[in-house]
Amino acid sequence: MANLQEKIQDYFGGYVVRKDLSKRVRGNALVPTYVLEYLLGQYCATSDEDSIESGIDTVKNILSSHYVNRNEAELIKSKIREAGRYKIIDKITVQLNDKSDTYEAAFGNLGIKKVIVDREYIREHPKLLVGGVWCILDIEYLHEDDKNHVPWIIDTLKPIQISHVDLESFRELREKFSLEEWIGLLIQSLGFNPEELGERNKLFQLVRIISYCENNYNMIELGPKGTGKSHIFSEFSPHGILVSGGEISLAKLFVNNSNGHLGLVGFWDVVAFDEFAGKGKKADKSLVDVMKNYMANHSFSRGTDQITADASMVFVGNTSKSVSYLLKQSNLFDDLPSGYQDSAFLDRIHFYIPGWEVNIIRNEMFTDEFGFIVDYLAQVLKLMRFQDYTDLYRPYFELDSSFSTRDKDSINKTFSGLMKILYPHRKASKTEIGEILHFAIEGRKRVKLEIYKLDPTFDPVHFRFKDLETGEITEVKTPEEIRYPHYFRHFDEENAPAPTEVAKGGTASRTDGSSTSAPPPADSGSTPGVPASPAGAKNLPSPDHISIQENQSGVSYQRLFGAHLAGAKRIELQDPYIRKSYQIQNLIEFIQVIIAVKEEGEDVALHLVTGSGEIKLSEIEPHFRELADELLSLDIRFTWEFNESIHDRFIKTDTGWMITPGRGLDMFQFYSRSSFSLERVSQEARLCKGFEVTYIRE
Repeated sequence: MANLQEKIQDYFGGYVVRKDLSKRVRGNALVPTYVLEYLLGQYCATSDEDSIESGIDTVKNILSSHYVNRNEAELIKSKIREAGRYKIIDKITVQLNDKSDTYEAAFGNLGIKKVIVDREYIREHPKLLVGGVWCILDIEYLHEDDKNHVPWIIDTLKPIQISHVDLESFRELREKFSLEEWIGLLIQSLGFNPEELGERNKLFQLVRIISYCENNYNMIELGPKGTGKSHIFSEFSPHGILVSGGEISLAKLFVNNSNGHLGLVGFWDVVAFDEFAGKGKKADKSLVDVMKNYMANHSFSRGTDQITADASMVFVGNTSKSVSYLLKQSNLFDDLPSGYQDSAFLDRIHFYIPGWEVNIIRNEMFTDEFGFIVDYLAQVLKLMRFQDYTDLYRPYFELDSSFSTRDKDSINKTFSGLMKILYPHRKASKTEIGEILHFAIEGRKRVKLEIYKLDPTFDPVHFRFKDLETGEITEVKTPEEIRYPHYFRHFDEENAPAPTEVAKGGTASRTDGSSTSAPPPADSGSTPGVPASPAGAKNLPSPDHISIQENQSGVSYQRLFGAHLAGAKRIELQDPYIRKSYQIQNLIEFIQVIIAVKEEGEDVALHLVTGSGEIKLSEIEPHFRELADELLSLDIRFTWEFNESIHDRFIKTDTGWMITPGRGLDMFQFYSRSSFSLERVSQEARLCKGFEVTYIRE
């Protein structure tokens, strides 16, 4: 990570900023992050601590002196009057006064209106006419006795944004970074610590910004509260606008037929609807109809004229029930207002982000490392908006012929957008391209499977693609489809290639790269891909190989290992990473499984082989000794040894089982350890990292 921070500053000096600085300078200034980072980029684009501190003081002075706080508006007006001229930072919205044929500005915080704006500013910055733009302005004051005279005069006006971006240089510099480093830089640019997010969670964060680099991209994200769904659309870019409350009029969104004024889609690259969910909300049928036409054809009608626009539409909202409840009782769109639960409207959505897989925002998730000034990244994405990267997969892969045109457009847009973000230089391996295509298909499949529940007349689609070189067919399944197969109609399994047998006991290798035991009956309480909890020593397991997907839940040590540990008198656990407090807690939870499955009155020996790494043995061994003493009363003899050369992870029993969990005991993503958190006491409530487990009977 230290090397990454150096590379970021070396190659992108002047366009990056330390991400913790905006919090330090914000104070009472209620301005978007891109405004703060624009100022910080002017004065704090360095790693020298003295220069950073000096720059922070400068930005704080600018904000304290020139940012207009509403409760100090009268003081700022007085300063303008007394000085005759004064610089301010405020949000400006402009309207055309057709009676006087002048453009008039309204100041969001200063509270003054009808201030004349030179039409040259309107030509250069048309977004002033809708939604408002944050600007740095020099305001003059000139009083006249005429009661209709407005004394406020705009001398200079400058929107707060990066003025120039060299896209070709950006692409060339991308080659200096590995994919992991590049994703780390992007995630830091969004304000998060990449080490706190799983790989799928990083992708979901990046999917959120596809709407900024892909024109007419329609996305929805529904999930629990607190995952930062709306943050990107309120703070990230001056080219997007967040409509609060989820409700909006036809005139404001598209066109006001009474005066001919264009709505939001005519001026913004992204129009995001916050709090879009809510069954109690009303949906204007005429608005829904126009939205359907626009989302499909990129156009809308103003009287007899057809107007085209390229604004992407994003819908975010909170779910009120669990995923399993929604799948069993209704569908994943159930929380939307009834007017939007229209199969034709939903079919226009290109990607569904499963918000239940996205991390709840915690303080430790934020980064204090360097990332792009968000406005710089926003400008880069804007420049790539009308470029097409779908040609990158066509030499290698072919989508199934059952996909409709709308399905293909959805997949292509998501693929193209992610490739622009991850591989702007257009250089990616076949494997990397295949992974992005797989992910894009998954997001569209989540939409389509739920539409089938609302409208069974839709033609079945096989969500798969073919490798043109090998002819291999890859089936794409969503994580919720894998976990709850009994709630889905498996159209894509018809005519699918027969699975390849790899072991006894009903285990098959899937063409999506995963392997799993045959799904249990719907009432078994088991999770697909996870062995059922043991019902006693008589319920003997078989050799097996399973894959657990990243973000899968319903997984526990009990389900994975319980049946295999039952009856064992000696157990050896080798895991090189049992040293930190949370890793020792994992060990304790593993021991709880041994206690649960061992026979009463029998003695079990557990031997741990691990490494100490950078932690001194004197700091680790007291915890092990304390644990060993406690376990004696439970008939478990716990011993340990340290070996710094080990890498493999396995569990070996005297009953002949050799189990190799790919990540050892460290298989869960970071979870809340609050006293009132279910995740703290239930492994099945936690989200997993991706890993595989092999069970061999020696």
